[in-house]
Amino acid sequence: MGAVTGQDNQPSSTGLEDDGNGNSRSQPPQRRDLNGWRVSGQPWEQTKPKTKPITSGSDKGTQVTVEIHSEDTPLKPIRILSLEKGSQRLPGLRGHNNKGFQGTEAPRPPGAKDLHAYPWDKSSLKSMPVDLQQFKKLDDYALKVNIKSSVEDLVKALLKQARTELEKVRAIWMWICHHIEYDVVGYHNKSQLSSKAEDVLQMGKSICEGYAELFEQMCSIAGVQCKKLSGHAKGHGYKIGQTFTGNSDHAWNAVYIEGRWHLLDSTWGSGSVDDSFTTFTRRYNEFYFLTHPALFINNHFPDNSNWQLLKPTLTLKEFENNMLHSSNFYTLGLLASHPETPIIQTVNGKASVSVDCRSGTLFTFKLKGTDEHGLMTLKKHGMKLDIYPQETGRHKLEIFAKPSKAEASDGVYSCVLEYVVECESVDEAARFPKDLHQPVGPSWFSERQGFLRPSHREPTIHTNDGRCSLTFTLGKDISVLSSLHADGSGLAEDMGRRHIMQIRRGNQIELKVHLPHAGNFVLKIYSKKRSDPGNYDYIFNYLITCLNTEVKWPAFPQSYSKWMEDYEILEPLSGLLPANRNVQFKLKMHGIAKVLVQAENTYPLTHNRGCWEGTCNTSGCREVFVMVHENANHSFYSHVLKYEVETQ
Repeated sequence: MGAVTGQDNQPSSTGLEDDGNGNSRSQPPQRRDLNGWRVSGQPWEQTKPKTKPITSGSDKGTQVTVEIHSEDTPLKPIRILSLEKGSQRLPGLRGHNNKGFQGTEAPRPPGAKDLHAYPWDKSSLKSMPVDLQQFKKLDDYALKVNIKSSVEDLVKALLKQARTELEKVRAIWMWICHHIEYDVVGYHNKSQLSSKAEDVLQMGKSICEGYAELFEQMCSIAGVQCKKLSGHAKGHGYKIGQTFTGNSDHAWNAVYIEGRWHLLDSTWGSGSVDDSFTTFTRRYNEFYFLTHPALFINNHFPDNSNWQLLKPTLTLKEFENNMLHSSNFYTLGLLASHPETPIIQTVNGKASVSVDCRSGTLFTFKLKGTDEHGLMTLKKHGMKLDIYPQETGRHKLEIFAKPSKAEASDGVYSCVLEYVVECESVDEAARFPKDLHQPVGPSWFSERQGFLRPSHREPTIHTNDGRCSLTFTLGKDISVLSSLHADGSGLAEDMGRRHIMQIRRGNQIELKVHLPHAGNFVLKIYSKKRSDPGNYDYIFNYLITCLNTEVKWPAFPQSYSKWMEDYEILEPLSGLLPANRNVQFKLKMHGIAKVLVQAENTYPLTHNRGCWEGTCNTSGCREVFVMVHENANHSFYSHVLKYEVETQ
């Protein structure tokens, strides 16, 4: 996926060992129970410590450490570590002004009050209330701090603007995410890699182990309890359906803030790497700061299940089988996807996917790198996608989304979901024209552009006789343009428009479609402001299907610029007239002084109840024109329609 996992077996200096083949492997961690006691191979056996230190401090700054021994151990005198008054210097901070720094106790294991319900309740992306606007000043300050003399000096500088535990963690998080980059060279060559906090600071780069080490040490210096966690991650290189075995492949942190544990991943918060794992791109990701545990488990599985901070916890098998949602899925306001399993099977050549969201979001998809083999429709609170793979086997399906406010052409779609589609049979009838644009059909987006109350709400229109009529109420003062497209039919762009008759009646618009033959067609609809002399913008499209091979409708007559959008042809609708026949004309036009039909001879039409009517004979001509005289005081006529006459 886009974020870096650091599937990064560490060198021995960071708790990993070499396997003798040049590969570093994690040493098996010691098993400990919730009290920190090391547990042996059998779950009921415990190895008790011989001594257990207890630290006590008075409000005057006196600190005493007492050792409690088991009965079979000779007693020793109580050793007083320090009776000094006032603030204490940390061993690692000698020579520095340590005012404001605190020592941290050993992190306590998570308890009942740390747990969050699973699955996610859709309430918040964070595990505690966080107002990012209140962090703006602190964030800006942390980004400008540029100290590399020591970790202690860096923390001291950051804490000048941080007072609470949350502010301290935020300042550390922002600094690491914006100043440490992923070490793609070290990932491939462990001999050049160090994950020690001081080395990470000096080099300005590391893998996940180094990010987590630095975060843990900076929090410790700042007086915030922090623990480095390890486990499996569905990050870079993850393949849908893969199982996780052996050593951990990722590291992250838990921080103790306001009496509760919270999770974060500064590696993934800092950016991502390319597919070849050779280039790191810094791209800050807020999602992985104090992520809600029910979302964090989506791609982080800790070695110790207690650090899931969930009730109930997930098994490794459940983690492997669960759907993977990218961070973009949640930051875009998406809520759920169906089906909830990453591998889906087609039924009779078809598979369906849907996504739920809170508000209007734009979607698109790629099936094996193309969007030709599916029908995606936008819903008010999500989308629905039917896909029809045209080959059997396993296919990669990617779902992309972007916020509706990013409707400009520079808006970028982000991948939010991936499925593997297993196809056993192909529906060869479900072959869609290449001009079909996703999504298909009317939606909240077309309504926003002014197309209200569509007569056809589904994306596909089925017609048996090759004809259909669509109507809309226009909610804006717009002009509408439409065109018809098909694969391999020789339907040129101008002829594609002539197979649609567009009629406007007030704020109502009707599109009459006559198909030239059977097959699958795309009806594209464009619009622009009526006062705008510029180009039309694409809005949406329909899929029109006809299986009747006897269908062969001619185009409508060709119209010219003087033909107004609220004019209407009542007859003849066909743009191809029979030869040597009397043809009845009936046209609804307003504001016209005279109307003539020019064939071999000229035939005037008479005005009757809002319509111009009359008869024309097509003998001896190849073309017939309708001309209008707009002003009785003028002598010239304008062409508005052109018909063709059948050859004898």
